[in-house]
Amino acid sequence: MIGLIDYGAGNLTSVRKALAALGADVRVPGSPGDLTDVAGVIVPGVGNFKATAAITDDWREAIIQVVGDGRPLLGICLGLQWLFEGSSEAPDCLGLGMMAGQCDRLPSVIHNSGGEAHTLKIPHVGWNTLQFPRHSVLFEEIDEGAQVYFTHSYAAPVTGDAAAVTSYGISFAAAVERGQVFGVQFHPEKSGDVGLQVLKNFLARAL
Repeated sequence: MIGLIDYGAGNLTSVRKALAALGADVRVPGSPGDLTDVAGVIVPGVGNFKATAAITDDWREAIIQVVGDGRPLLGICLGLQWLFEGSSEAPDCLGLGMMAGQCDRLPSVIHNSGGEAHTLKIPHVGWNTLQFPRHSVLFEEIDEGAQVYFTHSYAAPVTGDAAAVTSYGISFAAAVERGQVFGVQFHPEKSGDVGLQVLKNFLARAL
């Protein structure tokens, strides 16, 4: 049983459909106590980082307990950003702090080596490629250069926890992995076979 956290920051239907296609049994827990018997937890989400304030302390403690028990946690899009210490999008909201660093807005203007300015459309929406700085169980059976679907304005820094990196004006963490804590900035439920393989690899950690 996978616990899919609903904190009002996005439609869960597409994530549930993708998990169901992989044969996963999914529950949307109604209270933190409902996480005691799940095999893993997924925190999806879209929109402003401020929405994560709806994940109150009792939910945070229950999710931390899941990780402490060795069960896997996956953050998707805004859910990945929530794994970090915070975001400049909503400075008063604390992230979970499982990953060090802060998420920041993608640049709307970049300069080439000659100093010429180029404008980028923000948010970053569409397909982009993955580069793998290290081995990751989340990307087993996925080739470097695979494309996945993004839609976001803020992004996480590239640190030692980065399991995949993508560039859009700057390089940012497309995925992170530390122990049983995982996050993807892209939407695996909208990324075709590659996205389904990512979810399949996560589900394998929950067995």
